[in-house]
Amino acid sequence: MKQKTQVHAEEGKQELMIVRDFDLPLELLFKAHIEPEIVEQWMGTTVLKLEGKKHGSWQFETHDGKGNIVFRANGTIHEFIPNQKITRTFEMENTPFDVQLEFFNFEPTTKNTSKLTIHTIFRSVALRDQMLQLPFAQGINMAHNRLQNIVNTLK
Repeated sequence: MKQKTQVHAEEGKQELMIVRDFDLPLELLFKAHIEPEIVEQWMGTTVLKLEGKKHGSWQFETHDGKGNIVFRANGTIHEFIPNQKITRTFEMENTPFDVQLEFFNFEPTTKNTSKLTIHTIFRSVALRDQMLQLPFAQGINMAHNRLQNIVNTLK
């Protein structure tokens, strides 16, 4: 079965293009990326900080059943245009991955559907390829499927 979120990695380039069409109006898709309560539901993480503004910052944290931190990520928002674009850095703590630069573009496709394109740039091709060795594509598909289902209830 073809995954709905497509991850494109061109050979020899240090970037990824992630594309997903959602059966959601543009405003709801954007809201799902900036409202902490919604982000926590579809990402399955705790939002410690999420400042939806230029020069804002964000920090997410995930715990195991015993309360131990198993994932922590943070970054700075460099560009924030409601219902259009978020440009931010993404850094996973305690991993071999370096800081990434992410460009989120939100666009309407019809009145009730929208498209998300995420352009991620890594420091090197090797780091990008290392990320692709993980179940990255499956994970982002699972998260985007949850986003679609959870935000459907907000329509």
